[in-house]
Amino acid sequence: MKRRLQVFISSTFTDLLPERQAAVSAILKAGHIPAGMELFTSADRSQMATIKQWIDESDVYMLILGGRYGSVEPSSGISYTELEYDYAIQQGKPFFAVVITDDCLEAKIRSNGSTFMEKENPKELGLFRQKVLGSISSFFDDPKDIKLCVHETLADFAANRSLKGWVRADEVVDTKPLFEEISKLSEENRQLKESMLELEKRTFSQSTKQAETFAELREVLGAIDIKIPAKLADGTETTVDLLSIFYSNKDTLISGVTNRIGGSDSESFFFFNVCPKLQVHGLAVSEKVAGVRYRRYTITPLGSAFLADIEKRHLLKKKKSDPPVVQNDTPQAKNGETKAPAKRPPRSAKAKL
Repeated sequence: MKRRLQVFISSTFTDLLPERQAAVSAILKAGHIPAGMELFTSADRSQMATIKQWIDESDVYMLILGGRYGSVEPSSGISYTELEYDYAIQQGKPFFAVVITDDCLEAKIRSNGSTFMEKENPKELGLFRQKVLGSISSFFDDPKDIKLCVHETLADFAANRSLKGWVRADEVVDTKPLFEEISKLSEENRQLKESMLELEKRTFSQSTKQAETFAELREVLGAIDIKIPAKLADGTETTVDLLSIFYSNKDTLISGVTNRIGGSDSESFFFFNVCPKLQVHGLAVSEKVAGVRYRRYTITPLGSAFLADIEKRHLLKKKKSDPPVVQNDTPQAKNGETKAPAKRPPRSAKAKL
């Protein structure tokens, strides 16, 4: 995609017609766009505003300085050519200048008379010339030098990616589909963020609700006492809370407890006296075993999650205790008083169950 730079040509007019034509020709031949004072009327007070607009819209400023200072702007006493130059510099516009040599100026005066030399403002012209030569500038003896300078300088400016320039409409990529795709992706991204936020809220709500459920289960199961027969507790009838039995016999529950004929006394006790109470609270479920006549109690997903929560609490308490101490899982009662520790089954009773 080739960019065409717009080059503003600034100079006095009548004394530099061949030079301006050489510059215009060289700019066009290089594939760029010339612009200049041919568009304006001399000494028009509104002219400077128009000049500034054209300089602003151009990519490069070019000055051709001959032997004339040019028309002077009444309010400032400065020539329009110098005002154009100063404005371009102030705006940070890329610029270059070609300045007539003394020999070339003398030749013009010999051929065309004194109208090609400055009579009214020679001092101002000298100061302007000195200012221009202090920056980027070249000298010319004839229009060919100007063409060469334009060709070399614009080649450098064209490689400058910071200059926008002009591009043919048919060479510009149609960005409408890209814009629509970006808009679509932005909307999808917005919806995805909203969905993630909603999911986070829902997950937090579910986590909070689950924590409340587990706290309630610990309190309720800790308050339910189960009498373990003497034959299952080393000859002495023992009372243990349901929470302790549930956690102490987690492996049995995970494997499944059946009422099959020939089962042990502890399995039978667990099936008929413990599992139904756990089922009431959604921690165990009774199911039919395919191909046999007996049923089996197994732990539910809620029961598994509840066991995991208890184990996590045990682990945290173990890490915090130094030296390790046995702490009660049972939460405090609503009135703020700590509930009595739940009774744990004896090792023998635990093993039999």
